[in-house]
Amino acid sequence: MWEQLNNPDFKLFDFEEFKNDAGTNRFALSPKQWIAKTNAVGILAKSGRYGGTYAHKDIAFEFASWISPSFKLYLIKEFQRLKEVESDTHHLEWNFRRSLAATNYRIHTDAIKESLIPWADTLRNLMCLFMRRKLT
Repeated sequence: MWEQLNNPDFKLFDFEEFKNDAGTNRFALSPKQWIAKTNAVGILAKSGRYGGTYAHKDIAFEFASWISPSFKLYLIKEFQRLKEVESDTHHLEWNFRRSLAATNYRIHTDAIKESLIPWADTLRNLMCLFMRRKLT
């Protein structure tokens, strides 16, 4: 599934052949065969000194959780813990932004009251004076 999602050159047709043969007793598949036939990029097989089979971390986590149920539970718990920390951080950030917005609103409205509204009253009074002089 990882290959289908992340590898546009993955040969799905060849994968289907492997999938159909997987239940038989004669089925055997090495990582090198998998890579060669399906054009897989999530697994790397090296031979010789310092060789081995390496996998993308997503594939490695899935494989490890399949082999060890305790590892899977550890992984789930760690994921949940990280999500809680992330949630707490976002909640604090949201509260901070909310408080900052409320403070800025007060500063803004006070500035309008002190600066613009007195001018509006002054202009209104001048207009009234002007209109009275024109009428008389």
